[in-house]
Amino acid sequence: MNYLAHIYLSGNNDLVTIGNFIADGIKGKSYKKYSKDIQTGILLHRNIDSYTDAHKTVRLSTKRLHEKYGHYSGIIVDILYDHFLAKNWNKYSPIPLHTYIDAFYDSLKEHYHILPTRIQKMMPYMIADNWLLSYASIDGISRVLDGMNRRTQNISGMHEAIVELEEFYKEFENEFTVFFSELISFSKQKLEELNEA
Repeated sequence: MNYLAHIYLSGNNDLVTIGNFIADGIKGKSYKKYSKDIQTGILLHRNIDSYTDAHKTVRLSTKRLHEKYGHYSGIIVDILYDHFLAKNWNKYSPIPLHTYIDAFYDSLKEHYHILPTRIQKMMPYMIADNWLLSYASIDGISRVLDGMNRRTQNISGMHEAIVELEEFYKEFENEFTVFFSELISFSKQKLEELNEA
């Protein structure tokens, strides 16, 4: 899953959310240098990623893209799924998306000092261009995929995946809906286990 889903699945603890958000940049056992709540977020993120990668419904989505995009298919699906979460946000939260996102940005600013350098450098661009809110539109997802393609020195061709999104929109959305309800249950249970550990 991509940024918005990881943030959403973290529950109501700001530090768990920060941990989940920064987790991709925290390798191996280096997570242990953080506070308990941030460790919980990092471990939750890793569990969510493992669950997602192995899920049969997600594999239906990635299979549709695999011939053209190879191992980038999973990254593309993560981004597409964030689009469907943002688009259908009111099914998952009573808080309006823009309000929820603004609160997350405020939390990032408040905890700036504990963010890894890479996130500190990325954060101003993320907030200025409101990446998370942009996921709700196809134009926004197109910009994200363009950016990801540039990060791979244009090797991935990910910017072209907007074609598949539009062609198989209903299929991707249905797969997301089925998968995400199961992921919510999994994440709640895993978060309880991590909090009790």
